This record gives sequence, C-alpha cells and structure tokens, in this order.
Amino acid sequence: MSEHAVGLNAYAEPARNFLQLHKKDRDNLMISTIEVDGHWLLVSKYQDQIWKLTVHTTNTRTSRGVIDFSTVPAPFQTTVKAILYRYLRRGLAGSPGPAKPITVARRFGDIRLFLRYVSRWNIECLADISPLICANYVLDCKQEKSGKTKKLLAASSLVQRFLAVEAIYELSQFTSDPMLTHPWIESSATILAGFSGVGPDKDRPKTALIGDEDFSTIFQCAWSMVERGEEILKLNSQLKSLSKDYAQLVASSRIRAKQRHLITDGYVKGVNEFNKEVVHLRTACYIVVASLSGCRNHELAFIQKDACYSTTADDGTIYWWMRSQSKKTDAGHTEWMIPEAAVRALQVMELWAEPMQLLVGEEISTRRKANPEDPEIAEAQRHVNALFLGADLQKGNRIRTLSVLGWNRALKAFSEFCGVKWKLKSHQFRRKFANYAARSKFGDLRYLREHFKHWSFDMSLGYALNENQEILLYMEIEDELDAVKRKVADSWLSDKEPLAGGYGKSLINWRQSDSVNIFKDHKHMVKSIAASTAIRSNGHAWCTADDSLCIGNNIEPTRCSDCSNAVIGRTHQPLYQGLYDHLKEVATRTDIGESGIARVTRDLARCRSVLISLGYDPEGYIQ
Repeated sequence: MSEHAVGLNAYAEPARNFLQLHKKDRDNLMISTIEVDGHWLLVSKYQDQIWKLTVHTTNTRTSRGVIDFSTVPAPFQTTVKAILYRYLRRGLAGSPGPAKPITVARRFGDIRLFLRYVSRWNIECLADISPLICANYVLDCKQEKSGKTKKLLAASSLVQRFLAVEAIYELSQFTSDPMLTHPWIESSATILAGFSGVGPDKDRPKTALIGDEDFSTIFQCAWSMVERGEEILKLNSQLKSLSKDYAQLVASSRIRAKQRHLITDGYVKGVNEFNKEVVHLRTACYIVVASLSGCRNHELAFIQKDACYSTTADDGTIYWWMRSQSKKTDAGHTEWMIPEAAVRALQVMELWAEPMQLLVGEEISTRRKANPEDPEIAEAQRHVNALFLGADLQKGNRIRTLSVLGWNRALKAFSEFCGVKWKLKSHQFRRKFANYAARSKFGDLRYLREHFKHWSFDMSLGYALNENQEILLYMEIEDELDAVKRKVADSWLSDKEPLAGGYGKSLINWRQSDSVNIFKDHKHMVKSIAASTAIRSNGHAWCTADDSLCIGNNIEPTRCSDCSNAVIGRTHQPLYQGLYDHLKEVATRTDIGESGIARVTRDLARCRSVLISLGYDPEGYIQ
C-alpha cells in the first residue's frame, strides 16, 4: 500500500483502531499536504519529529503552524503525538468536527508547558498525574508574572492553559497512556481562570471599546492620509525612479537628491519621515476599511485586488460590496457592505500593493525554475494578489500578508503618529464598528455620520440585499444596539438622574412608586424596560414612540419638552442651553411679527422648563 493510500484510509480510520495499526502504517499517516500547481505534495507524516500544519489564514505566519515534538519532555513525546493526531482528526467532545490546524498548534504550546511542569515532579507517564499536581499547577500559573510587564497572567491566558490540561485528559483516553483522573473533578478551566460561564468565551470580558475621542482622532488622521494616498504614492514612485537613475552614486548622494525632489514638491520633513508616511498609508487604509466594514483581521488579510463592486437598488440607491473570505465559522467566501470611503481606501491599497505583488510573482517564477514541487510556491500563491502586504525582515524581506502581530505593531505606531495614547489593536475595530452601526441605527452617532449612514436602515432588509453577507456581524450590531438601549434605560432608572420630557417625568414618579418592587433586582428591571420600550435618539431627546412621524423629531425639537413619549437627560442639556441662548437673541428682534414673538416666547418657556427640570439655571448655566 502506498503512503498516500495509507494516509487517505487513516483519515476515516475510527480512533479505536488507531492503536491497532502497525507501527509502519501509523508512521506513514498523512498529517498535512499542500497543492502546488495542481499536484498534491505530502508535507508531514506521523513519524516526523516536526509537523508542519497547513495554516488556513494568510495573516498567520507559517511558523505558527509548526509543532516540534523534541520540545516536549522525552517520556511524553509518543503520547503527545497520539493526542494531537486525535485532536486533528476528531477534535474535542462537543466540537462540530476536527480541530483547525492553527488551533492544534496553539494548544500544543500549552500542552507542552503543562508536561514540562509535571516533569519537575519526576513524573514520566500521564497515568501518574494526580488532581493534586493539577491543583498545584493552577496555583503556580495564577502566581506567574508575564514578560516585561511583570503582571499576573490574564484570565484569558489562564483559561487556555487549563483547557490544555482538560484536553490532555480527554484525548489521552484514546492512547496507551491515559490520564486516569480528571484534573479538577468538581470545577472547570473557565471557573479556575476566573470566568463564571460554562464555555471558554461565556463570561469573558468584551473587547475593549475604543473611546469616541481617540477613535475620531485616529480615523480622521487615517482618512486624511487616504485622501492624499495617490499623491503620496506618486511621489514615492518618483523617488524610486531617482534611486535607479542615481544608482551609481553613493547612498548619501542619492538621499540628498531625493531630499531636493521632496522639497521641490513641497514636502519638507525629509526622506526618512516620508518613508514612514508611506508605511503609515498602508495602516491608514487598513483603519478606514476595518472601521467601516466590521471585518476581522484575517478577513481583511484575505482581501485581494478588484475586491469591490456595486449594486443599484430599485430606488436608485447604490450599495458597495467587498469580497473576501471568513474562516471564523467556515463561511468561506463572504461579502460585506461598505461605504464609498472604504472603497476609496481599497483603491489606494491596490496602488500601494502593486509593486509588492510583482515581487511575489517574481518569487514564484524563480521557485518554479529551481524546483517545480517547492511547497513555498503554493504559499506564495496565497499572497500574490493580496493587498495588505509587507516585507518579512526575518525571511530576507520576503513579501507576505502582514500578520496579526505585525498589524498590532503598525497600529501602535500609527496611534503614536496621531498623538493618541490608546493601545490600538487589530481586533478592536470590529466591536467599534458594531457599536457605531448600532448608534447610527439608534440615531445617536456623534462622529462619522456620513460614513455610517448606510447602516441606519433596517438591518434585516440590509441582509436581504446580499445573501453572501456575514450574518454574525448583524447579530453583533444587534447586541451592541441592545447594550446601548440598556445603558440609556439604566440612566433613566437611577434615582439620582434628573429627567425632563413628559415620559421622563412619568419615569421619575414611577421610580418612587412600589411598582419597581415587581423586579427581582435593578439589573433585571433595566433589562426588562430596555427590551419592552421603543427607544431611539433624535439628537435632542430619547423618543419612545413606535414610529418617527412626530415633527418633534426634526422640525419642532422643543415639542419634546412635554411630549408623553420623550425622555430628556443631562446629556441633552448643552443643546437646550444653546437653543435657549439663541432664542433670547431672536426675542430681541423687532421684525419677526406677533406670531414669531409668540413662538419664540413659547419655545423659550419650553427650554427653560427642561433646563430647570435637569437642575440647571438657564440664565446662569449653573447646576
């Protein structure tokens, strides 16, 4: 039987028969393969001391998929191989299927960590690992301080370590050296790490939400660079031509020539600063697209040239779409709705990436000539049309899609470039997008209203426009919308919060009544009110009406002052103070007629009533 045939059979081989395989057959089991120009090549076999797993996402370095069994204590190496093979082929109990290679590689690191720990106790087989050893491991991990920060390990790190121990217990049952006792019989990895939920993600803190002021500064800086993107790249191309023209000169002379060219073009910061700006342009494009699409980092990494197209709705509205891939739920090819600003950023990125794409193409040609079966050909082909490319200095400036680690470094540098102290990370944009999209639908969007206006329509209608969209994104927006409503409802139900508006006054009376006792606690009350009340912002009040037909939402904002559907809080105070001050000026006019004077007098009284209800003196702007 050929090695390939053994591998294919083993793919479907029941786990109970794994140990019954002859050693030779087991050693020839396929671990990973790769397709090179239509031909499948075997990359790793079971017998190999190093497994090279196929990494699915282009934002992950291939080195992250390497498993070196020589780094595991010698007594456990055979068993760990069997554990990981089971993990690759079947996954864990309750999982939908085999574990993803990158997940297995990451879990291997934590498995190795635990086995190195138990080796200190002179333990050489899993059967000798007791719950007491596992309990000591938990205590030591919780006391461990990480890296340069010298901070205790985060709960997210702890849970991964403890889940690895649980995985060893479960998967080792299919080996010749099973771990005999569950590591913590009456507990779980999540509880030990500090999470109260059932699953590893149940009660994990949400991704940090970038503050509005910091986000606005970062986005506006990024958008400004995108708008100048073609100009920056044109100038960069001219500098590259100068380098070729003056190739015979020493480096200092070439730099001076470039400096003169930059000054002539009006750029006075110098060559080094300009080169940094070219790199920042890539980050700026990423920030604009990530902010306006809600894509995850690996989904942006999959974007290739010509990724955008538009459709026209029956009412003439133009919608732009972006094609990519999503591996989060194995959705495969997926599309996202994006505004024109994101399209502009992608167009700039296409120009930015073109020279690098050509270099990847040249690499593929060179490798084909040297060895048509070189596995790196297939790897390079995954990146040849990608947009968000970078040079890997550790690999001789080889061009590949920028990794998550690379992006986080670039984003940190961009934040500093913008003068913002927020620790910007690639995964933070998705939640910020969902939050802004929710607030756009809620009507309370303070920044980037133009860019987010396409999210203000009904979301179910939006999904119907394109069935290839990522539905999870809509669900996350709805979650954020619920969170926004609960936050507003919570402010209404606080005894210390003054409220105005007809419904606001009713809420004050209700807070003081016995009706609140029907709820088991404050959290339950907030959740119930938020879920049962139609809440949206019109900018000058929260409206609880079932529709938005009232002219108080736009034409006559002061009508909300005594409307039975309106709630006005302290966040609206500056607006009413501004209206009051402006109306006082208008009241001094002699050319507005009696009806004008009557309306101004009425609106002044409405604004005064609101401000006094909120605890402010309209004349002195004093709380």
